[in-house]
Amino acid sequence: MNIRLKTALEVHRIRRSSRIIETLFQELRGVIKPGITSKKIDAFCEQFFQYHRVTSAQKGYRGYPASVCVSPNHIAAHGIPNEVPLERGDIFTVDVTIYLDGWHSDAAWTYSVGPPNPQALYLIKCAWKASLAGVMAAKAGNRLGDVGSAIHRTAVRFGCSVLEDFAGHGIGESFHEDPIVANTGTKGVGQPIVPGMVFTIEPILCLGDSKVKTLEDGWTVVTCDGSLTAQYEHTVAVFGDRTEVLTLSSIKPEEYLDGPPFF
Repeated sequence: MNIRLKTALEVHRIRRSSRIIETLFQELRGVIKPGITSKKIDAFCEQFFQYHRVTSAQKGYRGYPASVCVSPNHIAAHGIPNEVPLERGDIFTVDVTIYLDGWHSDAAWTYSVGPPNPQALYLIKCAWKASLAGVMAAKAGNRLGDVGSAIHRTAVRFGCSVLEDFAGHGIGESFHEDPIVANTGTKGVGQPIVPGMVFTIEPILCLGDSKVKTLEDGWTVVTCDGSLTAQYEHTVAVFGDRTEVLTLSSIKPEEYLDGPPFF
């Protein structure tokens, strides 16, 4: 692997774009209501990006047509925004990658349209817990297998499946960099985690079988059995004495172990 370690200044540049995604996720809460379409969510994000003078890294990437991915219910990833209204009780994930002054940041958040039903709420909390388990294992001196192991063990403990077709990745001047950060693994195995690494942790969980398929549009990935999916993605930077969640500056993750601060 060709892992490019970041200096403190370079981490700060990634931190700047990460803060913008964090603000977007907080502001999105105010526009989500029954009847909103994923197309309108995409338009809101595009206007937000223009206001903050950042660029969507997703729009045009390998031909992707929108500024963000919006993936409702059984759509696991890469949902293309459309005009279908979201209904009360639906859940959906917004996946955002932006770049600012040449540096990328990447994060995803799962929301509910109105109060989620018990099954959806359970999945949301499990997805959050699995992502935090990965974050807590991503520290200098550990290995990437520790991250995947922590994610997978958390998901299994709560009766959820990890979609193994997806993984986190390094990030910086490029959208996708080394290393690949798998969502399953073995403790003590894999690439050593060292200061200067910046990568994403982004497990997708579902309540049913983990098999997925890609639809004819070439982008939309759905669970084969139609089960709900949820995802929380974080961009993290590894230092010698700590790991900073660049896309979560306004909260302390250890204070929200049971579930996300908003959804």
